[in-house]
Amino acid sequence: MNRTFAILLVAAMILGIAAGVAGHAWLTADQIKSMTDILGLVTTIFLRLIKMIIAPLVFSTLVVGIAHMEDAAAIGRAGARAIAWFVLASLVSLTLGLILVHLFQPGTGLALPAAAGEALPAAASLNLSDFVTHLVPRSIVEAMANNEILQIVVFSCFVGTAIAATEDRAPAILSLVEQIATVMLKITGYVMTLAPLVVFAALASTIATQGAGILVTYARFVGGFYIALALLWVLLLAVAGLIRGRVRDLIGAVREPVLLAFSTASSEAAYPKLLENLQTIGLPRQVVSFVLPLGYSFNLDGSMMYCTFATLFIAQAYGIDLTLGQQITLLLLMMVTSKGMAGVPRASLVVIAAALPYFNLPEAGLLLVLAVDHLLDMGRSGTNIVGNSVACVVVDAWNGRTIQRE
Repeated sequence: MNRTFAILLVAAMILGIAAGVAGHAWLTADQIKSMTDILGLVTTIFLRLIKMIIAPLVFSTLVVGIAHMEDAAAIGRAGARAIAWFVLASLVSLTLGLILVHLFQPGTGLALPAAAGEALPAAASLNLSDFVTHLVPRSIVEAMANNEILQIVVFSCFVGTAIAATEDRAPAILSLVEQIATVMLKITGYVMTLAPLVVFAALASTIATQGAGILVTYARFVGGFYIALALLWVLLLAVAGLIRGRVRDLIGAVREPVLLAFSTASSEAAYPKLLENLQTIGLPRQVVSFVLPLGYSFNLDGSMMYCTFATLFIAQAYGIDLTLGQQITLLLLMMVTSKGMAGVPRASLVVIAAALPYFNLPEAGLLLVLAVDHLLDMGRSGTNIVGNSVACVVVDAWNGRTIQRE
């Protein structure tokens, strides 16, 4: 299924580019407008579907994630140490993406116009008091109806923490929320099956309007992101090297799982092989079998980097400058909303879509990154494997076992 879907996405990209180039070359301005209006129906429906799933998806996955985090902490110090490393690694990944997208400036020069009616009140006009007050929902129903993601996060944190603190863990409520999360994941899967059609429509419409020159922008975006991933790999493997003394065994163990994740654009596909290979280099089974599942929910370093990189790319494409305070807020928002969403198909897109309204970024900007998302998903899936492998090394060493392989 993954292979078929990947083929469809690649075919949609090729056909979308061809249709856009042909439209830009042969159609009049009025004909191009008619073409983009028709294709816009596809992209508009997709964006509305994304908005439809954001609130229940964030609520259910975050509540379940927080409720089960307490289970990890109850296992002992290894749980707390694993979570501490996941938070640190996520912050590094998000920050590195933020810094490098400013360095490469892949979206600068596009100057895309925002669609009519998309402008929001300037976030910069809010003072600290207004911002803090806005965090607390007057009504969770109102917050969900308006897709107020920060307010949903606050409420979800309270619910998840309360469930974890309850003596019997409120099994009926937790079971209900888990079932909601399962259903929402299935619905998200249905929505994402439209991706090939939306990729075709987005590329054809964008290239027909902007010309083939926008392909250079996409090349800068994809190339810049892969350079950022390479730097993240260096940092992660350097940490593993400092702990283990030599990192060659680790690289050998993750080579095959990384290639599998890269080719399928799914880090989950490589899980069984990764679980097996990490034990062959001396990491204890109890550590690997504990850290990896937890890491697959809370430590997706490649996906974290992509969230800030892609969001700032959208801001650059529309010529919107975010203040330092807004960028820090963006980093922290994505740090929280991404946790527990590992099972969501193309979860990074959902996280980005949830963040855009808070920073005056047009929702249509999501279509810019969707057009080449599969190419980027391959890289971030492989990076997630490396990140979770290093996490196993770190937690094992933190527990008092530093393994040397000569």
